Amino acid sequence: MVLELKIAHLYPDLLNIYGDRGNVLALYQRCQWRGIQVSVTALDLGEKVDPDVYDLYFMGGGQDAQQVLVCDDLHQTKATGLREAVKNEAVFLTICGGYQLLGHYYKPMQGRELKGLSLIDAYTVAGEKRLIGNIVIQRDDSTVVGFENHSGLTHLGEGVRPLGRVITGCGNNNDDKTEGVHSGTLYGTYMHGSLLPKNPKLTDELIEQALRRRYGEISLTPLDDTLEQSAHERAVALSS
Repeated sequence: MVLELKIAHLYPDLLNIYGDRGNVLALYQRCQWRGIQVSVTALDLGEKVDPDVYDLYFMGGGQDAQQVLVCDDLHQTKATGLREAVKNEAVFLTICGGYQLLGHYYKPMQGRELKGLSLIDAYTVAGEKRLIGNIVIQRDDSTVVGFENHSGLTHLGEGVRPLGRVITGCGNNNDDKTEGVHSGTLYGTYMHGSLLPKNPKLTDELIEQALRRRYGEISLTPLDDTLEQSAHERAVALSS
């Protein structure tokens, strides 16, 4: 059986800072190495979402001005389709600004409050300083590494599971030691850099979950991740 993965890249021109596009490339390449057919479709302003088509949605980070445009478009053209996609157990990977818009709202230092999709119980307010630097978090039996650069302070609701616990860095709000969110098939994080190339275990988790909605339980063929693990371990060492 030939497996196929369909990826929707939301707002690739507006939300693509600090190498976020590399996450889509990592997903694509790891599928290609395994013989999994993969397609990537850009969904820009004004384009609706067909929730039956895509298995994985990616949304990166952007500046506040870009988030205003994206926020308005999400509610005008995409919210209904995205909510249905969540019900269909499609996977979402969202970075920084994209992550913030999964929650109830983002309140910048200046300008109006941006209403989120309320797909997770969380909210974000702008802080007075930027949280910048390498970050390492603990996820169950593995670590995840990345680079954070954000002023938003995200607070998760009671019982909402973070992506991981901060070992080094600031995370969601530089206070409660949480970083990101993992709720069902929804993943959000402040990690740029880009995140996935040096975190192959997380990348494969996303691919497996995305394939599961069409094919049931999937066990991916192992890859030689010597290079990726070396980059991962070097990032951990530089962050300690």
